[in-house]
Amino acid sequence: MKPRQRKQYFRNMKRSDDSEREKRRKRRRLIQELGEQRIPYLSPADPGFQELWDSSYAGLALRQSSALPDGLHERVQSALRTLQRRGCLLRDLVRVRDRDVFTAVSRALVGQPGYTYRYLDTRLFTIPWHCEGEEGQKDEKDKPCCDSDLRDACKALWELNQFFCSDVKQQTNARGVKRSRSDTENSEDTPGEGMCEESVKDRLLEEKQEEEEEEEEEEEDSGQGCSHSSPPSSALPPDVAGLVQFNITLINYMDPIAMTQLKEEPYYGMGKMAVGWHHDENLVPLSPVAVYSYSCPAEPKNEGVTEKDREGQSKEKEKQKETKTEGEGTSKEELKKEEGEGLEKEEVQKEKACWRVGLKVAWDIHTPGLALPLQSGDCYYMTDDLNRTHQHCVLAGDTARFSSTHRVVQCCTGTLDYIQKRSSEALENLHTDPEKNTKSLKSLLPSTLQHIEDIHNEVEFEWLRQYWFQGRRFARFCSWWTKPMEQMEKDWKEMEQMTQLLLAVVEDENTAQENRREMADILLNALSDRQQHRQTWRDSVPHRKLHSSVCLQTYRS
Repeated sequence: MKPRQRKQYFRNMKRSDDSEREKRRKRRRLIQELGEQRIPYLSPADPGFQELWDSSYAGLALRQSSALPDGLHERVQSALRTLQRRGCLLRDLVRVRDRDVFTAVSRALVGQPGYTYRYLDTRLFTIPWHCEGEEGQKDEKDKPCCDSDLRDACKALWELNQFFCSDVKQQTNARGVKRSRSDTENSEDTPGEGMCEESVKDRLLEEKQEEEEEEEEEEEDSGQGCSHSSPPSSALPPDVAGLVQFNITLINYMDPIAMTQLKEEPYYGMGKMAVGWHHDENLVPLSPVAVYSYSCPAEPKNEGVTEKDREGQSKEKEKQKETKTEGEGTSKEELKKEEGEGLEKEEVQKEKACWRVGLKVAWDIHTPGLALPLQSGDCYYMTDDLNRTHQHCVLAGDTARFSSTHRVVQCCTGTLDYIQKRSSEALENLHTDPEKNTKSLKSLLPSTLQHIEDIHNEVEFEWLRQYWFQGRRFARFCSWWTKPMEQMEKDWKEMEQMTQLLLAVVEDENTAQENRREMADILLNALSDRQQHRQTWRDSVPHRKLHSSVCLQTYRS
């Protein structure tokens, strides 16, 4: 039995009670400490905004729409509209606080062929982006996996991804040069400035103990809601070690009119949240995140109000000001003050009509928050350790919005290549007699048997059930995953047969008693885990159904 492997395969399948209690405890403590107060936050119109950005949110970079190459906006925005028009953007059923809930945001995953992204107990399967000169996988009838419209859309997103890969690197290098000059000028750090070795260790320890908030961890402009924050690592981030290689993008579509149950941001009073506070999960430690924001054209709210009416309203306001000045003796200074306050309110209302990204230092009520308005076509980058030390949310604007959130996801256990190799490892222990056409297990070593049963569970619960539950929804747009998953199901059936063969060995009285007991323990543990997870899938909600051919067998223990 290998505890490390078991943790690796099942750590995301069930959250521990201790973790849930810790999150609730931190939230209660934060709310108690706040009382009825609101933590201040700054927007671009507020004094000190840039200073706060530089001092507490240095890992955030804004790239205005003009920074993108000519023609790229048009291709990317057309691609996003194509995905929506084709019905590719779907709401996910995720698990929050042991409840199955649909996301308010509609999503699709586009990226490297064979990659997946897992969040909130749900695995998403990529629609492959089509790189320059690639036609993509073809089916048995020699047809491409996607039609031409979808291929063009995915190719446009790949072009955006290529731009982000190089631009994030350049921005990071430029910021690094600026920091180096600053460090040279201020060689002796004052308390609170810079990061000494002890403070880095303290921050890593503190962040290791932190968990995101449960109901608000549903990702993701860039998250994308998350159930776990990225673990601290001493390895160099990708943008330091070399060129950034974003391997997936999570496409989000949010329409505030259709999102009827948007919650108010609870700590700062920033407004309605389309996506709550969270860290992005399952990313390579210290890797950057790049987000492209596209707001759809707004419909005028004051329908039927003509230009003549607006001119009349303006004259009426001027007349009211004159009357007030004459009748009440209002001074010019007071009038200017009132006009200034009116402009400030108008600026605030204008900002809140935009989509914004909100940021805060994780579990900190002393540092003001930051609310950054996003114009259509703007991009922002979260670099360095910002995703680990800070949380972010998405604040709803007045219009519908697409976002393309590019990430470097952990691929050690989340690719088709990985799980196919794992399946091959398990099936190597199955021997077929060509003459008698009978099957048997090659090795009965406890470590080998445990390894095979772990792979068996991983294939069923991390891949097959996830695919047949939600992943196959995209098969009508793209057939890339169809054949690999059909083959994986065949492999799973072979593993089911291997479990039956092991059961027969355990029940055979001719088997040595000592070996028999050890094998029985391994089998019982594996079947108990399997039965528990199958029951969870059956009991959770009616939507969690498995493909009919993958039967739920009941084993004797």
